[in-house]
Amino acid sequence: FTDDLLGSVDVVVTMGCGDTCPFIPGKRYVDWPLDDPKGRPIEEVRRIRDEIKSRVEELISQL
Repeated sequence: FTDDLLGSVDVVVTMGCGDTCPFIPGKRYVDWPLDDPKGRPIEEVRRIRDEIKSRVEELISQL
């Protein structure tokens, strides 16, 4: 991502990065505290993927 891209969005979704995430004043931020899939068994990776999909669909329905 770039600062230009962040400046053009309506909602910034972060995934548990806390204070290390970029911050653009005036933007709506949503944090999804998700497990890191790195090194996890495929079943857990699929669960995380499905959770992300569900959250994206919910966010789209709100926009």
